[in-house]
Amino acid sequence: MNIRETLASGQSKRNTLAIVAYIGDDPKRFADLMSIFFEGEYRPTQRAAWPISVCAEKRPHLIKPYITKLVDQLPSRDIHSAVKRNVVRLLQHVDIPKRLQGKVYSHCIDLIGDPNEPIAVRAFSMTVAAKIAGDESSLKDELRLVVSQNMSGASAGIRARARNILSAP
Repeated sequence: MNIRETLASGQSKRNTLAIVAYIGDDPKRFADLMSIFFEGEYRPTQRAAWPISVCAEKRPHLIKPYITKLVDQLPSRDIHSAVKRNVVRLLQHVDIPKRLQGKVYSHCIDLIGDPNEPIAVRAFSMTVAAKIAGDESSLKDELRLVVSQNMSGASAGIRARARNILSAP
């Protein structure tokens, strides 16, 4: 399979699952997908984001070498929301290295507080920030404050995630 050609043929669940199946547990094939993602060309990057997210969810070890570079994508205003959404989505399913947790948490707080970000980006950011906050009371308090400040006029998806965060011990 030529991953680039498959991505070029259109974004669909069928193509995504075909790419994920082709990659399997092969780090070289995954590296090919990641190189398409990081080259920065708008459409291929956008289309590569979904299969990357699915691969990371199924096989988190494949994404480890790329975590830092992915995290560095989050504050960028130049990337498509689909890229940001899939990066934050995959961060829900992987162990974030200690050295990156502060940076990821900060980015997630910024994303939650930005009303211009899509609902999914904000909702996934809540989950990732809550995961990082864990039992750290000061981080949990900050997260609760940011979440509660962003409840006014929020969508059902945001409110549902927010209730979980606000009701957590």
